[in-house]
Amino acid sequence: MSAPPCSPLEEEELLENESATESVDLEISRRTFVKAASILSAGVITGMPRIAEAEAERMAATSTPQTISVTLRVNGKSEPLTLDTRTTLLDALREHLDLTGSKKGCDHGQCGACTVLIDGRRVNSCLTLAAVADGAEITTIEGLANGDDLSAVQQAFLEHDAFQCGYCTPGQICSATALLDEQKHGALSTVSFETGNLASPQLTDNEIRERMSGNICRCAAYPNIVAAVRAAERASA
Repeated sequence: MSAPPCSPLEEEELLENESATESVDLEISRRTFVKAASILSAGVITGMPRIAEAEAERMAATSTPQTISVTLRVNGKSEPLTLDTRTTLLDALREHLDLTGSKKGCDHGQCGACTVLIDGRRVNSCLTLAAVADGAEITTIEGLANGDDLSAVQQAFLEHDAFQCGYCTPGQICSATALLDEQKHGALSTVSFETGNLASPQLTDNEIRERMSGNICRCAAYPNIVAAVRAAERASA
């Protein structure tokens, strides 16, 4: 037999009971979720230092510095050194040989303050590993003068006041020294191709600016630098 129909009052009571049950279930679900999330978060937070410590120990165990023996021939003098394989030429010069003329400007090869010569070619020493220069002839700003006699480029920079703060000057002078040698040997620049002067490029102001563009002067002494390079070319002709 089917159950007798409920009165409107009984139906209302049943609906209220169902609604209350659903609310209780929903509240329990919320409480359970919040509790579980809190426990999980606490576990992650308290576990992070342990994970970081374990990772640090692992890195320390696998990143033991490797050393290498090199002989840097700097300004005519051989310098045997034992260095971390990651040591740059700039750091080797400044920190191991106390040759602090070469400056660390950006440490990214963007400013040219660290320029030195390796076998006559200008390089950014902050981007060059010391190991690469093993046995090569390295010339720094300290090695350009002959005793008390300045090189033609050094003298020209003084006479034309081609600096203000002077921080970039060692790199500028080393770069200009290599520039003059490159020009004598017929090395071409972008300006050479633009002007069509490929057979015997003349060291015009535009040529100098292009060839010195890797050396930044934050004091903006560029007109004096160009004049100094031009004067050095005439003096060494």
